[in-house]
Amino acid sequence: MQLLSPLALGPVTAPNRVMFGPIVTNLGDDDRRFTPRHTAFYRRRAQGGCGVIVTEGASVHASDWPAERLPLAERCGPGWAEIVAACHAHGSLVIASLDHSGGQGSSAYSQAPLLAPSRVPEVNSREVPKWMEPEDIAAVVAAFGASARIAVESGCDGVEINAGQHSLVRQFLSGLTNHRGDEWGQDRLHFARDVIAAARAAVGPDKAVGLRLSCDELAPWAGITPEMAPGIAADLCAIGVDYLVVVRGSIFSAEKTRPDFHEPTGFNIGTCRAAKAAVGVPVFLQGSVIDSGQAEWAIGDGVCDAVEMTRAQLADPDLVSKLVAGTPEQIRPCTRCNQTCQVRDARNPIITCVVEPTTGRETEDPRWDQPSSHPRDVLVIGGGPAGLETARVARLRGHRVRLVEREPEVGGLARVAGPAAVFVDWLVAECERLGVSIERGQSAEPQPNETVIECTGSIPGTRPYRTTGHPMIVDIADVRRGVASLPADGAVLVYDPIGGPIGVAIAEELGDRAVLVTQDNIAGNELSRSGDLAPANVRLQQRGVRIERRCILREVHEDHVVLEDRFGAGLRRVDAVAVVDCGFRLPAPPISDSSGRAGDCVAPRTVHEAVLEGRRAAVAVDRSPVDH
Repeated sequence: MQLLSPLALGPVTAPNRVMFGPIVTNLGDDDRRFTPRHTAFYRRRAQGGCGVIVTEGASVHASDWPAERLPLAERCGPGWAEIVAACHAHGSLVIASLDHSGGQGSSAYSQAPLLAPSRVPEVNSREVPKWMEPEDIAAVVAAFGASARIAVESGCDGVEINAGQHSLVRQFLSGLTNHRGDEWGQDRLHFARDVIAAARAAVGPDKAVGLRLSCDELAPWAGITPEMAPGIAADLCAIGVDYLVVVRGSIFSAEKTRPDFHEPTGFNIGTCRAAKAAVGVPVFLQGSVIDSGQAEWAIGDGVCDAVEMTRAQLADPDLVSKLVAGTPEQIRPCTRCNQTCQVRDARNPIITCVVEPTTGRETEDPRWDQPSSHPRDVLVIGGGPAGLETARVARLRGHRVRLVEREPEVGGLARVAGPAAVFVDWLVAECERLGVSIERGQSAEPQPNETVIECTGSIPGTRPYRTTGHPMIVDIADVRRGVASLPADGAVLVYDPIGGPIGVAIAEELGDRAVLVTQDNIAGNELSRSGDLAPANVRLQQRGVRIERRCILREVHEDHVVLEDRFGAGLRRVDAVAVVDCGFRLPAPPISDSSGRAGDCVAPRTVHEAVLEGRRAAVAVDRSPVDH
């Protein structure tokens, strides 16, 4: 398997061709340093066999403070040293990512102006940055060199310069953001060349210098295009770059850097192939590569020399180890939901993963698979993600597990709604491999001495609107399960008081038949957390969906509904032949004599909480009373 073969990156050699990229984690401290949580986070990927670990991007200059706990390179020496020691012990290379967000940063923490090539407002905050004076440019270039020196003196195997998303270097390269008429604008590669040269000089001949380059800004009117990118890559790599990571995205397309499941995997394949043909250094493919089969194909087909698989290793840090063991089917799949791994968020969350909640929590979570000293008979009632994960972990701990699901198929709503079906399939396969007894289409009847864990999911919530006549109102869960169908013709009202992905998805499918009702000022308001807010509204518009904003559903009649404007603009009638209710759900009624509960039967939430609580319930079996 070529993916597992060594690869020389200039003066250093990676044990395999899998990279874990410089993802933002929010694991730092208030002094902008790497912490033991970072060390544990990267150690876990190294233990799993990752060949190249690129640490979270560190700001090279104090003028850049884009997020509260983003590392500052001048304070990162001790943290880098600890990460290096932890990862080198398992054979991984450690590369320090060096960054400056420029005009895509924030002044909220520094209370100083943003620095940028030109006065182009930041897209989200609309803040106008300060045009960099020659002395500002000189200071930042010198800071790249100084930061590179700190990194390699701390033991890092090299540095990677960010000229991709949220990057001052890319802003100098691009006509979107560089409107200068001086030497830095007449030759837009000038700044990048100086930065690379400074880093190269600082690290010396025995360490690697990598470049993360946006090869498509998705703004062809002025930005870097795939046709321009090979020439830019060749020019910059000639300065002294040892490897290239091909990415995409710009100031106007931040959400395209790491899109969710609505876009195909490997979306940079064509762009990467062209860049590889133009340079003489190893090239990494980046862009939703989550499947080892696609990664292996890309290397074999000449698209790249190696592959970045960051989200895939958030979902399963043992990805490489399982490939080495010849068990790729056991790799826990990434669903590309982006729900918990994007942390540039007003909530200031810590990175984790929906399907692997211990990601980011390595210093606090227990060993979920620690063998129990007193194996028991366990009955798990309910076969959704919570039940399946409870059963899987309980079996790993040595308990004898029986899972009972009243429906013909296990998986719950996650099997039929959203992107988690592939994860459900994995859970089922793992339970069967481990020897969990799965009983489908049956009611649960606890046996003597069985410890009962309740994972029975949710039921439709109370409908807060009045109905008259014989309206056709269907619950979205019934639509997804196939037990309810919609009329073939006529407008269908999609009632979405939540503003999440479920209502948006069914509206997209219905297209111009859909009338999406939201209480918010924008459809899919909660999708901002996963980066899908703008793309979702584009898709809705392209599909011809009618959106009724700032509205509450008040009445449902046989051929129409009545909506009320939230801000007092009165009532209005909207014709509809059916209503799909995508409203809030409630926990299923409790089961008597259960020893524990997990998932939506506690409180309806997401797959992430279901999996986490399933693990906790499995561990708590050891503390449950035994009926003698």
